[in-house]
Amino acid sequence: MASVYRCVSCGTDLNLNAGYLYPPDTYFEAGNKNTLSFSWIDESKFKFSKEDKIRPFFETVNYWGIQRKRTRIMCDCCGRLVGYMYDDGPPIMQGQGQFGFGPSQVIPRRPRYRFKIKELNVSPS
Repeated sequence: MASVYRCVSCGTDLNLNAGYLYPPDTYFEAGNKNTLSFSWIDESKFKFSKEDKIRPFFETVNYWGIQRKRTRIMCDCCGRLVGYMYDDGPPIMQGQGQFGFGPSQVIPRRPRYRFKIKELNVSPS
């Protein structure tokens, strides 16, 4: 049974497919409390804006904090914030060495789209 995900504010169908939903027990850096994470979305239904957030974390006097880059996902119809896009999804490439992005290099990751449950109206189709 498929579900239809709509914006809670304007009722627009966000065209989210449950086939791209991560399992609920999957843990990510960004956490998963009261959220649904998707590996793919229809980007024509959303607006995106980059956000660079620094959270204060005082371990020593010279430590500034934890920097987290994320992208805000807003409904294209009404502009309401429905979630965030993170870059902590599964790795893009497999393998070892220079061209396979081994352990000594930064591993590029697929985007993960995290939606707040309270911003979605989920109904059976």
